[in-house]
Amino acid sequence: MIVFKKLRWKNFLSTGNSFTEVDFTTTKTTLIVGQNGAGKSTMLDALSFALFGKGHRNISKPQLINSVNNKHCVVEVEFDVAGSAWKVVRGIKPNLFEIWKGDVMINQNSHAKEYQRILEQNIIKLNHKSFHQIVVLGSSSFIPFMQLASSHRREVIEDLLDINVFSKMNVILKEKNSALKEQMRENQHQMDLVNNNIETHKKHIKDLKAINNDRTTQIQDEISSLESEIETLTSENVTLGQYIEEHQESVLATLERLRKAETAGKEKKHELQAEIRNMVKETKFFEENTTCPTCSQDISDDLRDQKRKAATEKAKTMHGNLETLSKGSAALESDINLAIEAQETIKNKQHQLLTNNTTIQRLQGQANTKKNDLTSLQVGHGSYQEAEEKLRSYISTKNDLTERRLDLSDQRAYNDVIGEMLKDTGIKTKIVKQYIPVINKFVNQYLQILDFFVHFDLDESFQETIRSRHRDAFTYDSFSEGEKQRIDLALLFTWRLVAKMKNSVATNLLILDETFDSSLDHDGVENLLKILESCKDDTNVFVISHKGDILDGKFDRKLEFVKEKNFSKIAA
Repeated sequence: MIVFKKLRWKNFLSTGNSFTEVDFTTTKTTLIVGQNGAGKSTMLDALSFALFGKGHRNISKPQLINSVNNKHCVVEVEFDVAGSAWKVVRGIKPNLFEIWKGDVMINQNSHAKEYQRILEQNIIKLNHKSFHQIVVLGSSSFIPFMQLASSHRREVIEDLLDINVFSKMNVILKEKNSALKEQMRENQHQMDLVNNNIETHKKHIKDLKAINNDRTTQIQDEISSLESEIETLTSENVTLGQYIEEHQESVLATLERLRKAETAGKEKKHELQAEIRNMVKETKFFEENTTCPTCSQDISDDLRDQKRKAATEKAKTMHGNLETLSKGSAALESDINLAIEAQETIKNKQHQLLTNNTTIQRLQGQANTKKNDLTSLQVGHGSYQEAEEKLRSYISTKNDLTERRLDLSDQRAYNDVIGEMLKDTGIKTKIVKQYIPVINKFVNQYLQILDFFVHFDLDESFQETIRSRHRDAFTYDSFSEGEKQRIDLALLFTWRLVAKMKNSVATNLLILDETFDSSLDHDGVENLLKILESCKDDTNVFVISHKGDILDGKFDRKLEFVKEKNFSKIAA
């Protein structure tokens, strides 16, 4: 379990040159308040930067440093893992990244990315996405679990269940298979050479038994034939090489340009479709409403007609643009197919070039062997006994290579079995199958507590189905922002329960950033407070809110962030 103890920062965002420090373990619940821009959410960005080198919100690294002092930005976080004390220190201008275990700094000889990998995989055992799914729920640019793509949802759940080790094992296995494949190719190459040598020596021995002029003439003819074939293949390779050199770069550039144009066209099409939907929505509004819902003033019929006509004309124009774009897309697709055919032609010529080179190498080897045979015949060298000994040596080598090939084949078959087990559909699916019912049970329990009476189901592909008593199956996007907020809260607390069950990525820290300020109604606020109260035994809860007046007295401690001389600080 990760026990976060202390966070301190200076010259970070709007914070000045003096350290701002937050002790995570002083009380079980803490309310953080302050005016807009006072720096309440800076704690989230500082914690995220210390652990992952990037802010919680979508802020670039150069923007994290205080723009007034513009130097000596430092963030430090202290935490315990399995009884060991750790501290991570990061800085900007100058750049700084240190990981301390007790009083000893972890060796920094590795690259910064490798150093970060050590922190995430070996120490906290969490990546940026999983950390924020377990620790943080907020109204910033962070993406809640239900808004993640399926692949990213899988990453989060694999981290929670501590089964991402199988993914790492699969990567290692693929590397081993790649090396094994190369060994098998090399083995086959050696086998081909040995077989060629065996055949050559068998013929050589036969020649030695009956040396005569006819044999000499025959060898000379064979050499001429091989050399002629080599010359033909060499000439063909020159032509192939020239074609590849002349066309490859332009074909690749054309295909890349067309792909980019195709992507741009799709994006433009989506934009036009979105604009058409907006026009339809606007037209429908003025058709259905005679009173402004904001100011309650009447909307005149002339204005309604004017708005509908304008929206209709604009929609026609956009439909025309969409039709023009579709025609252009069809022409572009035709050009892309032509470019792909040209690229395939180049690939075929490259393959033919490689095949020719292999054939030339083989033919040259045969020609050299025959030249040696011819020399032996002409000068009277080469004894029958020596040839027999050499043949036995080649046969022995072939037997060794055959045994090696069988061993490699067995290893490859063994690796294939392991690979099937390590795929997403293998061991991980079996583990996930066991936990999905538990996850769904916890989510539905929390939804009940939050007075959101729906039935939530997450399947093995991490796709959701949500059913209400009066509606058919819906997805997350079907609900209002308040309903989505309840689902996000239920998932957040579920992940923490699962993490606690696994005890591999459990943590004492829970931060809610403006959760009480967004889409929760009065009952939702009270129910969330009940859940937080139940977490107090092993969790330090921090709530960032503008509604200090409503939440006052409901927390053990209150921290107020203020701005003095344009610098954020905690009020005394």
